[in-house]
Amino acid sequence: MDERLPVLEVRNLKVQFASRDGVVRAVEDLSFDVLPDETLAIVGESGCGKSVTAQAVLNVLPRNGRIVAGQ
Repeated sequence: MDERLPVLEVRNLKVQFASRDGVVRAVEDLSFDVLPDETLAIVGESGCGKSVTAQAVLNVLPRNGRIVAGQ
């Protein structure tokens, strides 16, 4: 078992965007850790939430986006 503390912990992240058509759920219940000296690659199809996850972690979401749950 790895005893090092994570440099980044994301727990139950949920990100939504307000649109004219209603609420768009961009990220639903995402959790991960990044340990020291570790590289994390997030891979997925176009539009699956990779960039939105990074923007949420960096707290640079567009005005119509918001983190509705998680830490």
